[in-house]
Amino acid sequence: MAALREWIAGSAPGARLPTSRALVAEYGASPVTVQKALRTLVAHGLIETRPGAGTFVRAVRTARPLDYGWQTAAMRSPEYRLSALSPALREAPQGAIALHAGYPDRELQPERLIRSALARAARSDAALTRSPVAGLLELQSWFAHELGAATPVGVTPPLPSDVIVLPGSQSGLATIFRALVTARQPLLMESPTYSGAIQAAAQARVEVVPVPSGPNGPDPDALARAFQETGSRVFYAQPTYANPTGAQWSDAATTQILDVVRAHGAFLVEDDWAHDFGIDTDPRPVAARDDAGHVVYVRSLTKSVSPSVRIAAIVARGPARERILADRGAESMYVSGILQAAALDVVTQPGWQTHLRNLRPQLRARRDLLLTSLRAHAPDAHVATVPAGGLNLWARLPDATDLDRLVADCEAAGVMIAAGTSWFPAEPTGPFIRLNYSGPNPGAFADGARIIGQALTSNH
Repeated sequence: MAALREWIAGSAPGARLPTSRALVAEYGASPVTVQKALRTLVAHGLIETRPGAGTFVRAVRTARPLDYGWQTAAMRSPEYRLSALSPALREAPQGAIALHAGYPDRELQPERLIRSALARAARSDAALTRSPVAGLLELQSWFAHELGAATPVGVTPPLPSDVIVLPGSQSGLATIFRALVTARQPLLMESPTYSGAIQAAAQARVEVVPVPSGPNGPDPDALARAFQETGSRVFYAQPTYANPTGAQWSDAATTQILDVVRAHGAFLVEDDWAHDFGIDTDPRPVAARDDAGHVVYVRSLTKSVSPSVRIAAIVARGPARERILADRGAESMYVSGILQAAALDVVTQPGWQTHLRNLRPQLRARRDLLLTSLRAHAPDAHVATVPAGGLNLWARLPDATDLDRLVADCEAAGVMIAAGTSWFPAEPTGPFIRLNYSGPNPGAFADGARIIGQALTSNH
């Protein structure tokens, strides 16, 4: 009812509207149309109803600047400053080529399994009952069995009671760092590494000590020196398809690194975030080689099942497990039973293994397409290691590259990329970008690479 809007616009604030019956008569509209129009105008803040008095034109409140300076004085300066939103969580504008994201596209998710599992979980007792702090026993058993299946002869596999279910691995990392490192103590960390782990370390108020890592993992001798020099007893790493580099530790490196960890009486926090994203190799959890409690294993289902089903698990043994569980109970009490039941439903369906088998060639095709596109259109974006799994390419740029300008120029041209700065726990060793090949519209990879190449050329 455009005429009614015009009448309101020309009326003074506080003017009383005619009754609904009068509006019907004046505008020749049906009572239903008038009521719908009034509800819309109320929702838009143009009119207000006063019970017993009628409907009135609403007074327009003049916006004024608000001063929150008192909060800065009350909170003081933060001891540890958390960085801004991760590049992977930024929303891409409509139509943009999203190479920055950290989550697989919908077409790479087991959508039918997820929808069916959530429907069944909503009808189950999980919708009405509180789950145990450590998680549903059936889901604990699944995580323990999966890791146990990779355990060689002579190594005792984990028990379900060694498993703690999490609402996503991010909160689990903060818990582990608080429980095993404690505030202001040193934590060794691969560099570059997962930006969320850097955030979790800052949240736990621990001192991060970077350990350089390459395609086969960190140098065992450099790791040993870091343990010796810092007195640290915890090393965080991603041995399988590391984020952002895609690196996978070799068997020889894994043996040497595990020996170093044991020799220093330390923990290895193994983040197996990409367990389900193998392309050319299979995952080889380091935790499968250890039954003495040196490896604290973090296994996530969030990216492979669904970003909306944020479920992960920690597998830890001995007093470390009890300390981690105590922190989890204080942090979040327990994990949603519906989400746990749904995740368990998905991974125990026969269709789950079929989905994973089909996922491998899809990821390979996307990875190779983005690699080919970069080599053809952005040769200055050099990918030193072709990842054998995971979701990302890690590209080194010319030394003189202005990363902030590059990201802005690409975004202005419709391509979202992530500057590599966020993945270094200390100063970056050079200009890098992380490009995700599991996002939407792989058909646009060539266009995206062309825009990146053009932006790099104009950047020098």
